[in-house]
Amino acid sequence: MTVKIFVLTCLLLLAGCTAQNKADTKASKLKTNENLKTKKLNANKKRSKKETASKWIHYKKKCRIPILMYHSISAGNALRVPPKQFAEEMAYLKANHYYTLTTAEAIKAFETNSLPRQKVVWITLDDAYKDNYTAAFPILKKYHLHATINYITSFNQKPNHLTLNEAKIMQHSGLVDFQSHTVQHLDLNELSTDVQMQELANSKKWLDNTFRQKTQMICYPAGRYNQTTIKLANHLGYKIGLTTNEGLACLDQGWYSLSRVRIAPGISLQTFNQLLKNGY
Repeated sequence: MTVKIFVLTCLLLLAGCTAQNKADTKASKLKTNENLKTKKLNANKKRSKKETASKWIHYKKKCRIPILMYHSISAGNALRVPPKQFAEEMAYLKANHYYTLTTAEAIKAFETNSLPRQKVVWITLDDAYKDNYTAAFPILKKYHLHATINYITSFNQKPNHLTLNEAKIMQHSGLVDFQSHTVQHLDLNELSTDVQMQELANSKKWLDNTFRQKTQMICYPAGRYNQTTIKLANHLGYKIGLTTNEGLACLDQGWYSLSRVRIAPGISLQTFNQLLKNGY
């Protein structure tokens, strides 16, 4: 009888251990799966953000940067680049290992005369058209490229322009930053000092508050500005100003008079490559 009890006890203990081992194994598998899911989510999140550069290259000569100038990503006139062309150009930048700058990185590049990569480009889109969200944004996400949208702050409820919600979605992706294109998109060189001040100051204040940032760049509407504009921009805390003058940007032009590379509809990739290298 005692022997039977002893045998039964051992069997029960073995069964318990086996069950515990199975439970431990299951728990371990669940934990491993959770860890893999977490790592995958983190990896996807990192991939959705802009690629960052760890080491900057310093140069003796002043840096010359192609600042690409786009407007609407659609078709119809000389300021509209069709989505297919935009996609081909973004694919070209990716395939040829171009690093796409943020506004802050572009300012750092000029301040320090250094670049995060040997080949860089700053993509800008003026006026904040709705197709920047519907057409350009999916392409930027596909190739993990960064762009700067120059926002007309009074147009956020205007048809065919970005809504505030769309703009915030783009900003939160890490692939788009927003800078000033004034309040009403008026020719600044034709305005009084007081009105220029309102256009520059109110735009900056709105962008700072809306996107919780320190807006650093002013892009002049239609490229129109004068010396008063430059003085006011500097006084208000803008660090950099973009024109519609054509060519590669260099500090020889002045902090508030930087040139850009106009991208016209219908150009070939060969021409696009030439524009990236020479600005014309």
